[in-house]
Amino acid sequence: MKRYKAILVGNGTMGKRHRIRFEACDVQFVAVVDNLAEFNEIADKLNFGNPVEKETCTNGMQASQEVDFVVISSPATTHYAYAKFFVERKIPVFVEKPLAIAGEEAQELVDLAVKNDTLLFVAQSECYNPLFLNFRKHFLAELNMRGHVLHDAGNVRPDAGNVRLEFRREHKYSERCRDVNVALDLLVHDLSLFFTMFRSQDVDVVWFETGKKSENDPANFDSAKLRLTVARGPHQGVVADFYVNRSSDCDVRTIAVDFARVTNPCNRSVVVPESNYVVSLSYYTSEGEVVHIPDSLDNEHRFFLKLLAGACADWGHRAAQNAADCVKFASEQ
Repeated sequence: MKRYKAILVGNGTMGKRHRIRFEACDVQFVAVVDNLAEFNEIADKLNFGNPVEKETCTNGMQASQEVDFVVISSPATTHYAYAKFFVERKIPVFVEKPLAIAGEEAQELVDLAVKNDTLLFVAQSECYNPLFLNFRKHFLAELNMRGHVLHDAGNVRPDAGNVRLEFRREHKYSERCRDVNVALDLLVHDLSLFFTMFRSQDVDVVWFETGKKSENDPANFDSAKLRLTVARGPHQGVVADFYVNRSSDCDVRTIAVDFARVTNPCNRSVVVPESNYVVSLSYYTSEGEVVHIPDSLDNEHRFFLKLLAGACADWGHRAAQNAADCVKFASEQ
């Protein structure tokens, strides 16, 4: 089995976590850089000059002999520039969320990756959280079952307002990720989950509200509320509320479901009872510290390595587009 070689750009909290997990998968990091000066130095050493063909670097060496992929865990405001640099050179990229801080830039990166036939993977780890994967399986099964019971075969969809989701993500103040507002920091997590269940082109924004500005960084806000509705497609009528707060007095990562009691309009004897429940996506200690689900990050890294080896290409494209859609909905309100 080939031993991959990688570069790490950004050696902070998430950079260290990614490095540990990739090294556990026998990935060798040939360089670790933590600022622009170090990046420029290593780029010169590895002959990353003007964009080149995938097969060769400027000195004629095989690019894959030097670097198989790059991990980008630098501040969010730098993701676009670093990711574009490598995708232009047809070097696969594993980048922390958010993919960019503007929807236009995020879509540009996805389109460039497709054009250059280069893997672009965004580390939205909640999508690989086994707790969420189990929730999604059962939620979609119930959603589809209710639709089939209540409606004619040619009009299989829930009634508007009868199915509601509430995504809530809160934590106490932290110095991390202060270069972007809470929507690009936290909201993109839950949007990524939502868009694994519903197509972004079927979704409309009902309203978006921001909370108070950050006391320590008045250029950004620390809380926000968003309501989306599935306005088209087979699940038309589903409503989803999103609440995020990174200066809260509690720690919460939950998805709440509310299936209302409904009656088949063509046969009043056919009734589907209400169904309400809440799923937590993480665990907390008695002191309020979050206990990360190890499988989320491990699954994420294994999936990336499968994509790197050439498997599941269509899934990879959909995941990258999901990440771009999240940035659009989080940044363009």
